[in-house]
Amino acid sequence: MQYLHTMVRVHDLEKSLHFYCDLLGLKEISRKDSEKGRFTLVFLAAPGDEARAREDRAPMIELTYNWDTEEYTGGRNFGHLAYRVDDIYSLCEHLKSNGVVINRPPRDGYMAFVRSPDGISIELLQKGDALAPKEPWVSMENTGSW
Repeated sequence: MQYLHTMVRVHDLEKSLHFYCDLLGLKEISRKDSEKGRFTLVFLAAPGDEARAREDRAPMIELTYNWDTEEYTGGRNFGHLAYRVDDIYSLCEHLKSNGVVINRPPRDGYMAFVRSPDGISIELLQKGDALAPKEPWVSMENTGSW
């Protein structure tokens, strides 16, 4: 398993970038605008992690700016922790067999979400290419929120 990033939702992307980059000293590694999803993702890394972040896409902080106004309550501005895993199906089966709810099953063989006992959302991402679709994951519905 490899730590990837922590996602934080932000209200004002420019103010947030000023804080994280200009004041704190983080470096912008990449940016993605999604017209369809109506959001912008900006990935930042500490100066000492910049080379690794560019090569491995980790460790970073992901700033998520939703274009539509939303009030974040109950910690909703904190998004999730993300980990790259060797075998997403095996790990999800292990978690499920130990009573962990798979909130977003790995239907695509690449991404799943679970929650910690304290309700922290954890994103699991398959290392390398997505695995071939496999049951029971392909047919499993989402449960709750992540």
